[in-house]
Amino acid sequence: MNDASPILQTVDLTKHFGMVTAADGINLQISQGEFVGIVGANGSGKTTFINLTTGYLKPEKGDIMFMGKNTIGMPPRAIIKSGLARSFQIPQLYTNMTVLESLLLSLAAESGNGGSFWHSLFGQSRVSEGMEMLERFGLRMYANRFVSELPEGGRKLLDIMMSFALKPKLLLMDEPTSGVSIEDKFEVMDILVKVLQESDITTIFVEHDMEVIQRYAQRVLVFNDGRIIADGEPESVLADPEVRRNVLGKV
Repeated sequence: MNDASPILQTVDLTKHFGMVTAADGINLQISQGEFVGIVGANGSGKTTFINLTTGYLKPEKGDIMFMGKNTIGMPPRAIIKSGLARSFQIPQLYTNMTVLESLLLSLAAESGNGGSFWHSLFGQSRVSEGMEMLERFGLRMYANRFVSELPEGGRKLLDIMMSFALKPKLLLMDEPTSGVSIEDKFEVMDILVKVLQESDITTIFVEHDMEVIQRYAQRVLVFNDGRIIADGEPESVLADPEVRRNVLGKV
């Protein structure tokens, strides 16, 4: 953490589902440029935190400050336009479209062309931008293939690329390697980390794979029962006795 104003800050963020406390007074600051991993057992509040931060859920109490502005009550679309985007654990893709067409939709949405949206979708400059982005993410060879033909790792990359196309300042990723083969998970993460860091996009990612956390996260947040029980560098956090007991199931 540095002395600059945080890009994201939550204050006493609280959310219940019936008798279950999904967010229990979360106080957190994320600095510009950080690459932060979130871990925790199923039901610990990880995805709830992402849903609250991106406006898909409304907290019962607390504040969410993004780039100095309180986003409580803003709809997800407005939060995205302010510079905070997300990807999903299960990719939200148009499987009956080509990879390039799907990406062009995100690029057109980011530009906000209004009535000229469809007319400009396949404009030369936009297609060139899309092909360049596919090259950066290692998917250029799939440009004219249907999304349904992509391997799981490719679908993950496309889903995240569509969020990247919105030109966010902060990107939240929900389990970017979920469903990706053991052989491909590091290749997927290598691509993501390189592109996101080159683009100076602050990143928070939920992850269940401790190898991925240890290799890529600069900072780790550990969720348990809706609370953050540890926050720090991966080596020290994953060695913490409470984390080993409650999250890793080790003693």
